[in-house]
Amino acid sequence: MVSAAFHTPGDATAPAAAATDADADADPVSRPAANEATMPIEAPRPAPARTPIDWRGIALKVLPPVISLGLLIGLWALATMKGGGSFPTPAATFDAAVQLFSDPFYRNGPNDQGIGWNILNSLGRVGMGFGLAALVGIPLGFAIGRFEFANRMVSPLIALLKPVSPLAWLPIGLLAFKSANPAAIWTIFICSIWPMVVNTAVGVQRVPQDYLNVARVLKLSEWKVITRILLPAVLPYVLTGVRLSVGTAWLVIVAAEMLTGGVGIGFWVWDEWNNLNVAHILIAIFVIGTVGLLLEWALISLAKHFTFEED
Repeated sequence: MVSAAFHTPGDATAPAAAATDADADADPVSRPAANEATMPIEAPRPAPARTPIDWRGIALKVLPPVISLGLLIGLWALATMKGGGSFPTPAATFDAAVQLFSDPFYRNGPNDQGIGWNILNSLGRVGMGFGLAALVGIPLGFAIGRFEFANRMVSPLIALLKPVSPLAWLPIGLLAFKSANPAAIWTIFICSIWPMVVNTAVGVQRVPQDYLNVARVLKLSEWKVITRILLPAVLPYVLTGVRLSVGTAWLVIVAAEMLTGGVGIGFWVWDEWNNLNVAHILIAIFVIGTVGLLLEWALISLAKHFTFEED
């Protein structure tokens, strides 16, 4: 006898659902496999393009100074090619420089020292005179630019004393200080102060009047006006005056040391002339120019960090 079993539709789907849940529990990885197969595959991102090297720009920066230096040495070699004169050839000067810089810090007495000590002594005098000039010249420039009375009082003196040659002040320093070293520092001071005074005063006078009007409305003190408004606006002018002053000081120290003696690059040049050592004089010229160029570059780099230009 056969019996028939009748099931409702809900009963027919229940085992299938249970089997699906059981398979999913048994293999959890197989469940998202179908979704992953249908997901789009991302194309690999291209590598960032490398910036090409600007060989032309590099050549324009490097080649002109190399060519000019080569022309100078070539003309020098042609002028001394026959030999027999008192002017040394480039090769002889190079050999003397190698020997000179092999021991730049020797000491054989107070008047016989290496070129390194002479350069350091000259830089020390320049630093002393320039530092004193900055301590006096920059505040004086602020006062001249800020106050009309100070401007009218000091401007005639600056116009009178600024054109005077710095070496004209050297006898005054010798008379006042009775010593060569303070006299040289005094000469550096007097020749370095004018560019800082003039540039600082011009910078203060060019500050927009609106800034000062706002300070007046806010009732800021004079100290806050100087430190919060004038100093940030005038700083590029101050640094320009500093750069001009350092260049002038390095020029003057050589001449001042030739006249006062002692240890310094100027005295060293004069002493080598007395010994008729022209090769060392030429080396000193290159050294003086190199040190001045390094000072100029350092101050230009410093000025760029404090100069803000609108795009």
